[in-house]
Amino acid sequence: MAYSNQAYVEHVAVRVRDIQWYINFFYEVLGMDVREIDGPVDAPHQYWTIGGMQLMSTPDFEAPPSNDAGWLAHLGIMVADLEGALQAAQKWGVKALPQGRNWLQLPDGLAIELIQASGNSVAEALAVNPRA
Repeated sequence: MAYSNQAYVEHVAVRVRDIQWYINFFYEVLGMDVREIDGPVDAPHQYWTIGGMQLMSTPDFEAPPSNDAGWLAHLGIMVADLEGALQAAQKWGVKALPQGRNWLQLPDGLAIELIQASGNSVAEALAVNPRA
């Protein structure tokens, strides 16, 4: 008998020391706008983006770089404009990783892989309201 259920990851929650840095980075580099905020707007406890990120403010968070440890290898993020995102990321002081120029290590050790999306796929995915 075939299993008929289906699923997808609606968001990924990550602990971060400086939540405002991450909010600004994900917005300015990747265009991920706010979906929901828990706590004060200027110092949220948690912050969810349109596009699937949940940032959890954890000022004392310490972990080895995700690319080197088992806690999370990396996040693959589809972008409509890879070159634009890479250019925007340069001013944030993120570390390039040996896997390629589209692999970046953010503060707190979080590694991301930016992937060029085809056609209008990012806009189409963002148009889905999973909570409707």
